[in-house]
Amino acid sequence: MVEEVIVYGAPVLRKRAKKIKNVGASVKKMLRDMAQTMIESGGVGLAAPQIGISLRAAVINTTGGEDDFIYVINPVIESSSGKILMKEGCLSIPGIFENVKRPEFVRVRSLNMEGEEQIIETNGMEARALQHEIDHLNGVLFTDKIPLYRKLFITRALLRLKAGKKAFEK
Repeated sequence: MVEEVIVYGAPVLRKRAKKIKNVGASVKKMLRDMAQTMIESGGVGLAAPQIGISLRAAVINTTGGEDDFIYVINPVIESSSGKILMKEGCLSIPGIFENVKRPEFVRVRSLNMEGEEQIIETNGMEARALQHEIDHLNGVLFTDKIPLYRKLFITRALLRLKAGKKAFEK
């Protein structure tokens, strides 16, 4: 089922999400719904808080391939290296794209959709998406990671989103 994506200004986006204690049928359904929502919304990642659920879960698919979904539950970044500056956007902050510096490589420990421990070692877009979604689980948005002068530049657009309007008028 496609869920509504929560937009900038909603308190759930600023809360640290709760740890999932049991990977049962309801968590699996939530993850499948998140994957469908992400696809329908044109994203490459989606965290549970973005659909209004304050739980530590996310789904990522940077290739669009049917078998390329990564499901993470209670993810923790164990290590990272390198730095790369890339443009990012967010389904919860529509219309705003900014350059964000992040580690190029990450090692993430989490549970998979079956509740089994998994280690994900990746780089490039997949590493960036994992970091972006884990930030969501900690109440951090990509706009928190940009330089102050860029934050000032987009402040009006963020206020428009918070008021339920489009970031930029055409």
